[in-house]
Amino acid sequence: MSTDVLIVGAGPTGLALGIDLARRGVDALVVERAGELFPGSRGKGIQPRTMEVFDDLGVLDAIHAAGGGYPVGMIWQDGQRVGEHRMFDPVEATEDSPYDEPWMVPQWRTQRILFDRLEELGGKVAFGLEAVGLDQDEDGVTVRFATGGSVRARYVVAADGGRSAVRRALGIGMTGETVDPNPTLVADARITGLDRDNWHIFPPRGEGDGFLAICPLAGTEDFQVTAQFPEGSSVDLSLEGVRKVVAARSHLAPEDVTEVRWASDFRPRAALADRFRDGRVFLAGDAAHIHSPAGGQGLNTSVQDAYNLGWKLGAVLRDGVDVALLETYEEERRPIAADMLGLSTSVHRGEVRRGEATRQLGLGYRESSLTTETRQAPAALRAGDRAPDGTLGGVRLFDAFRGPHWTLLAVGVEAPELPGPVGVVRGPAQESYGKGLFLVRPDGYVGWAGDTADGLTRYLARAGL
Repeated sequence: MSTDVLIVGAGPTGLALGIDLARRGVDALVVERAGELFPGSRGKGIQPRTMEVFDDLGVLDAIHAAGGGYPVGMIWQDGQRVGEHRMFDPVEATEDSPYDEPWMVPQWRTQRILFDRLEELGGKVAFGLEAVGLDQDEDGVTVRFATGGSVRARYVVAADGGRSAVRRALGIGMTGETVDPNPTLVADARITGLDRDNWHIFPPRGEGDGFLAICPLAGTEDFQVTAQFPEGSSVDLSLEGVRKVVAARSHLAPEDVTEVRWASDFRPRAALADRFRDGRVFLAGDAAHIHSPAGGQGLNTSVQDAYNLGWKLGAVLRDGVDVALLETYEEERRPIAADMLGLSTSVHRGEVRRGEATRQLGLGYRESSLTTETRQAPAALRAGDRAPDGTLGGVRLFDAFRGPHWTLLAVGVEAPELPGPVGVVRGPAQESYGKGLFLVRPDGYVGWAGDTADGLTRYLARAGL
């Protein structure tokens, strides 16, 4: 069996990449070693920038319907409510940033939405295929599976998690640290006796105790239970184990925990792959960077890896763009992953609050070799930055950007004639963009900016347009 792109792992990264490739007409196959999609809540926070990505991928309405906003934290002591805790610094939505705060959707539901969208576009996921080795040559990669058999692909993307078998087969190391040596229980449970209007926080009661947090999972009847244990502890993931820790650290009785639907334990780490590419194989998501869950950066950084890589693979495989374009994936994504790892760790350690940085709207590629800024006196928005939403000439910009194409914005200046694959929006100068020409990449970042069209043709040629 052969395909253009083999994606190993059907988590949020692999599914988002599959969607992006499917809408570009690229033949891609997603393989997953498990027999079904991941069943737990784990990465439940979707940041505003990822909401914008989901808007483009056609899943935003389903994501909105499946989740809800984060509840206010309620601190308990001796069975009494003693104070509120705000998880995020408040911010108001604006025209250029319409999604203001993180949206809570349990990871299993996010994956189901992405899976359904992938199938709607004609994409495929093959379950029960565990990658155990690979061989690559100048023309492609052959991936072997534990059950026997193999798949031949022109490119392979490892989206198979922090213990990535593909990364290990390539011999790519990860550099990092243990953020917290204390094991942490995470479980999805049904619980009575607590309201669903608050994220319930139970601080440690004494020396050697860990915290307990019980968060209602938006769009479900479940709560996510999080409990920290002393270093070296063995964590009991059974119903009785979860009941025991909940009763010991809160005013709830053991029987108030009526069901445990999924449970896991982990030790928060921060690690970054030494490189994101080996020949025709790319690393994305947790296979490339492992985060502490604090701050909700892991899933979001991972989806944006896929969003960055998808249009580049499509350009090379379907539009005949020079393969050198693929070199910019690591160039652009690895520095951002490193920054987000530092942010996650700082949030975990209480050094930084969840705020503007964790929303990921300020991330960009100003230093990328794909970025060209030709204006003499650029305003606050520069080439390489995220292209803001807004209205230009009566057109909502996110509506204009939606889809796998490039878009030229002529803001207060004359628009040149461009080839068919590039959409053009014209309008008067406005606050977010100022004045000038802005060529917006398929992933919503300004690739080229100029006062006039001088140099635009050369940039378009390089992009294969």
